[in-house]
Amino acid sequence: MSSRDSILAALRRNAPATSPLPEPPAGIVYPDPAKQFAEAFTSVGGKFVRLARREDIDPELEKIEAYAHARKIASLVAGIGRSNVDLNGLKDPHELEGLDVAIIAGEFGVAENGAVWVPGSALGPQRAIFVVTQHLVLVVPASELVHTMHQAYERIRFQGLGFGVFISGPSKTADIEQALVIGAHGARSCTLFLVG
Repeated sequence: MSSRDSILAALRRNAPATSPLPEPPAGIVYPDPAKQFAEAFTSVGGKFVRLARREDIDPELEKIEAYAHARKIASLVAGIGRSNVDLNGLKDPHELEGLDVAIIAGEFGVAENGAVWVPGSALGPQRAIFVVTQHLVLVVPASELVHTMHQAYERIRFQGLGFGVFISGPSKTADIEQALVIGAHGARSCTLFLVG
């Protein structure tokens, strides 16, 4: 028997008895996930608007100053907004320069941290749209909220190759002096419509 085998045999003889793994924690369950979602989203610099019906979105959009004065608007949500940018006609993300407002559908929201899951398929041919736009609008069905990121990751599914992104509020960064700057590397504002 080699010294290696001798050492491994000694380790096996002296190994502690196996015990069953503990049950995973149940996780947080919020009594009002929409309220928690709203609080989390606004705490990171976003503007939260709760609407009963999808038809109420366009009148609410007109109340947003950046939207009301926008020259270039791209909506990736059918029937929402006065889109005047044809994303299918663009061949290069640089052509998105000067985009004032982008309206994007979120698949679901996470109450724990105010994050919204946006699958890559919802971003259309120009995946950079949510970073390049000056102002971002997200539309999320109220029936599609989960409590925690654990539940969020259980929901994510890709059909073949793909990607997605969690978005929580506008772009922001903080330096070592703890100065928070909103809109430093992307959208300067983010409005979320929770519908239903």
